[in-house]
Amino acid sequence: MTRVWKWNRPVTVREVLEDLQKERSIAYTTVMTVLDNLHQKGWVRREAEGRAYRYEAVSTRAAYAAALMNDAWTQSDNPAAALVAFFGMMSDEQRQALRDALRIVRDGEGGEGGEAAGQNPGSAAEGDGR
Repeated sequence: MTRVWKWNRPVTVREVLEDLQKERSIAYTTVMTVLDNLHQKGWVRREAEGRAYRYEAVSTRAAYAAALMNDAWTQSDNPAAALVAFFGMMSDEQRQALRDALRIVRDGEGGEGGEAAGQNPGSAAEGDGR
């Protein structure tokens, strides 16, 4: 998923493969299988282009992160304690970002059209972040 989000446009298996091969050796079929799995899980949509597909993220990276946090929080037997522990792990910069986000939500600036309100295909536990 990182590579698909990176370009923020529909990508081919070949494009992802060539980008990944700058860092490590990887087979075309591996990239094709991962993108197909992400399509089956609903994390990417694909459109045929000639003999290949172009893959595009269904949701933003922010929506994916929000889904992960929501899944973790809702699975806790004590959500308040989980939040306190989570906030305790945050850096000063992260706590400031949280304050800013709460202000935006409180002031109604982050309505349903906001980036974090993107679609949540499947549960975050199903996604593997690739």
